[in-house]
Amino acid sequence: MTIAVDFDGTIVTHEYPKIGKPIPFAIETLIKLQKEHRCNIILWTYRHGKTLDEAVEYCKERGLEFYAVNANYPGEVMDEKEVSRKINADVYIDDRNLGGLPDWGVVYAILCGHTKPTYNNEFMSYKPKKNFLIRLGERLQGSDY
Repeated sequence: MTIAVDFDGTIVTHEYPKIGKPIPFAIETLIKLQKEHRCNIILWTYRHGKTLDEAVEYCKERGLEFYAVNANYPGEVMDEKEVSRKINADVYIDDRNLGGLPDWGVVYAILCGHTKPTYNNEFMSYKPKKNFLIRLGERLQGSDY
């Protein structure tokens, strides 16, 4: 399985261009997915240049090395004008997902098949303000519409 993972807000808290505080169990979970489940982890981030190098080094110092960085495979050459683009992955982990970023324990359980994803924000560690569409979805979820 190939997993594309964001950095700011997903591995560390948002403090771009600085590196934020570690989000509990993010790096440990990604390392476990690499080692025990043979997942290819791609760093998929808007960061580039010096800030990207700092993010990669931050993870490397903590034992997480990526299969690729802002690329589909190691050594892929990007157009110099390309800063960020969609990566080909089976799963994308990003704090900007609809509903937010689940707790990393929930992410691991879902990816390993121990539980099914839930869309009711029950396990979300970051709870964004609910907009109209989220509230509507929650109401419809409990009905036969």
